[in-house]
Amino acid sequence: MAGRIRQADVDEVKARTNIADIIGERVALKSAGVGSMKGLCPFHDERSPSFNVRPQAGFYHCFGCGESGDVYSFLRAMDHVTFTEAVERLAGRIGYALHYEDGGAAPEHTGRARLYAANAAAAEFFRTQLMTPEADIARRFLGQRGFDAGAAAHFGVGFAPKGWEGMTKALRTQGFTDEELSSAGLVSQGQRGVYDRFRGRVVWPIRDVTGQVIGFGARKLFDDDNGPKYLNTPETTIYKKAQVLYGLDLAKREVSRQHQVVVVEGYTDVMACHLAGITTAIATCGTAFGADHITVLRRVMGDDSTAGEVVFTFDPDAAGQKAALRAFADAKRFNAQTYVATGPDGLDPCDLRLARGDGAVRALLETKVPMVEFVLDQRISGYDLRTVEGRVGALRTAAPVVAELRDPLLQPEYVRVLARRLGMDTEDVRREVERAGRTPGGAGRREAASHGGEPPEAPVDDAALRVTLATLPRTPDVGLERDALMGVLQFGHRMDPSLIARALDLSFRHPALDAVRVAVRDASGMQRPGWAVDAVATVREPYRSLAAELLAGDFPALSDDAAVSSASDLARRLVMRGFDRDKAELLGAIQRVPADSEEGRAIRLRLRELDARRQALADEGS
Repeated sequence: MAGRIRQADVDEVKARTNIADIIGERVALKSAGVGSMKGLCPFHDERSPSFNVRPQAGFYHCFGCGESGDVYSFLRAMDHVTFTEAVERLAGRIGYALHYEDGGAAPEHTGRARLYAANAAAAEFFRTQLMTPEADIARRFLGQRGFDAGAAAHFGVGFAPKGWEGMTKALRTQGFTDEELSSAGLVSQGQRGVYDRFRGRVVWPIRDVTGQVIGFGARKLFDDDNGPKYLNTPETTIYKKAQVLYGLDLAKREVSRQHQVVVVEGYTDVMACHLAGITTAIATCGTAFGADHITVLRRVMGDDSTAGEVVFTFDPDAAGQKAALRAFADAKRFNAQTYVATGPDGLDPCDLRLARGDGAVRALLETKVPMVEFVLDQRISGYDLRTVEGRVGALRTAAPVVAELRDPLLQPEYVRVLARRLGMDTEDVRREVERAGRTPGGAGRREAASHGGEPPEAPVDDAALRVTLATLPRTPDVGLERDALMGVLQFGHRMDPSLIARALDLSFRHPALDAVRVAVRDASGMQRPGWAVDAVATVREPYRSLAAELLAGDFPALSDDAAVSSASDLARRLVMRGFDRDKAELLGAIQRVPADSEEGRAIRLRLRELDARRQALADEGS
């Protein structure tokens, strides 16, 4: 069995990998100053971005939850892979040949990596089967929906033959075991062993946001197929349907760029939208659109303002209305504005493209209406607005929708919209909305009752106990130490090593910053990629998180050169402060000895030397 990957290779792969490219596949990153990028944290849910990435340092840190690390730790946390698998995956991306300590080949894995490999092999098997004579029915199915061979290839659509173990046999010859195929959800268990889960169906590969195949969706083609119309991969270690969005791997770039996402209902609808030019379309995979989907989308689209838009396409039938109301319950989690678009004559995007062409699909977005209006209309549609009783009933069922709007500018506008819809006085509607917004007793009182009548004590916030940039004292000395350390950690590879050494040899006044100083001072090879990340890892607790913030924080400068100059100036100021401290001690000492004594003459000589060194340092910075 192969040994460990050589450390030199581990370092080389990390040095050649842009961490922003890897994180950017899951998080929309925006420039946040010199050498820094920012986005919504993938490790916790947040409404405004606090997740910082520094590509030059190969480091990320969240100022909200405290998660930090390098590109390997990011992959391990997000994809639940081992360290070796993370290195091998990145090496494969850049085409780097790894070497192992015993000279052996890459080790075989039995975990998630094998599931990804099995799904990739299955996707290739299905894709090639689409070209066989048996797949004529699948090609006709696609053609009847307006999809030619090029469209099928673009989305990786394939065909699962009717036989019981065609795929199973093919993957066994590639070294996959039945246990691995079962764990990947590719086979089912029968009395005589395993057999293909997907048989006689057109198959869509379902990919995660990085483009790796994690599962499949399959539609039946034959009348004698007694299974469901659509069959998906069951829940596996890598396939969680509540978190998966079909087409997001293809749409993510435009979703991030346009700050727009279009949520449709099926695989063919996604294909129709993309082929018509709506390249931000995605769909859920056999489950309702929910909170986990929103979390994924918010990070990809960079949902930190109301500038973006999320458009849901729903059928106008009862099921579509129910889906819209379900989506509205979660839509408040978006900062972006939410809309609903329904096709003319109830046509979904796929049927609309077939009947009226690509232009009609693009026009679908022009007919979108705010989701609040759509939901209000659904709520009041069952009432007879010609009667007083009908209008009052409609108001009572619609008022909570308006009361839930958190935007103080939107709510009064929708009070007027609802009043117009009902033909009622605006003040009557406003009062009912206010009443709907007040819950009897309040949530806090109900919670207090469940704890014996008194409100529960606020939980202790462990994060508040950490030393962070925000909790550091706002004094000139602490500010200098903080900014100097930030400058060295971020730009030390371009600074004068002797200047850094002189600055960090001097003790700091704040104990937390001094702990970071010691680790940075003792770090080796500041010209080596990743040195700052390694230095942060050696900071003693409880100050390591502070060091991570210093490495990831926003250093105020307009360019790299300006940042290096500013960081060097801060280092010189630390050395100057040391000179001033030494001078103050010498001036105090000279008062305690006779002026003409040998000791007095030695102190005066040291003072002159100190002044000369101080002047030389000042000349360096001028």
